[in-house]
Amino acid sequence: MKKLSYKKSGVDIDKANLFIKKIKPLIKSTKRAGWVANIGAFSGLFKPDISAYKDPLIVASTDGVGTKLMIAKWVGKHDTIGIDLVAMCVNDIITCGAEPLFFLDYLATGKLSPKISYEVVKGIVKGCKLANSALIGGETAELPGMYKPGNYDLAGFSVGIVDRKKIIDGSKIKKGNLILGIASTGLHSNGYSLVRKVFSKKVLTTTLKKEALKPTAIYVRPVLDLIKRFDVKGIANITGGGFYDNISRLLPKNISAVIYQGIWPILPIFELIKKKGRIDDGEMFRTFNMGIGMVLILPREEVLKARDYLLRKYKLKSWLIGEIIQGRKRPKGVPSEVEGRVEVV
Repeated sequence: MKKLSYKKSGVDIDKANLFIKKIKPLIKSTKRAGWVANIGAFSGLFKPDISAYKDPLIVASTDGVGTKLMIAKWVGKHDTIGIDLVAMCVNDIITCGAEPLFFLDYLATGKLSPKISYEVVKGIVKGCKLANSALIGGETAELPGMYKPGNYDLAGFSVGIVDRKKIIDGSKIKKGNLILGIASTGLHSNGYSLVRKVFSKKVLTTTLKKEALKPTAIYVRPVLDLIKRFDVKGIANITGGGFYDNISRLLPKNISAVIYQGIWPILPIFELIKKKGRIDDGEMFRTFNMGIGMVLILPREEVLKARDYLLRKYKLKSWLIGEIIQGRKRPKGVPSEVEGRVEVV
């Protein structure tokens, strides 16, 4: 009987160690205030500067990229999927007014491909730089038998900080506030299970490959800047659940949000999905971001100033897409068993 080893079982520790050595310069490039060198250790270290906070709270978020990973594998392009991973986490962190501090990633695969994994980490590093978030650690796991050859999965973990008195939780939203929608870059990282039902693999890897792999926008810098300058009452990251489920999380009792269609240009990819899949408006607005990646709720007198500031400083388009009203409404196109306080008209 031949001698067995971990390597012969499908896990190559030496290859993993070489990979870690190769990505160290990338990780170091995400250094920011508070970053503590500890690459390759059992845990990551970070020293936050809490001098500017009276009552600091730690904020955490975790997420993945979903089946967008399948498109990356089909196309053979892996250098932007890491941006998506960071975006999915840090865009959630900022919705309560918190600043992301550091990030960790988890990459699981059947057999480690140093080339693919390096491309993934390059994207994570780019995303961390866009979010001013230090990459302080992670895990790359070989799981033979769990994943088919060439397949991998990603998870991300973001930690931030906010002063208790500056938490944005939607509790101050009231009738008459207006809704500012900030432009998305496209599909972001939601709705891909439906996208793969609408379009064939061939279409997604040829005609639509650029659109299908366009990275998720990272809104950290512009949104944190707006929070400092304007009286932001609520923030919603338009991800899974679209407009209905995400905006409704913010709203106090007996308050509703009305979103007016036709105010902003629906991106062509969403029009194509709707037409090709014969999908009604309710389903589209509950699955996709429809061209709006982040929503901010502001006082009526500030919303246009915030819009102009985003365009002037960040070249970022936004639109006044709706308003807050008194009362409770059920969204059109949403099943009756689903309670909702957002109406798209």
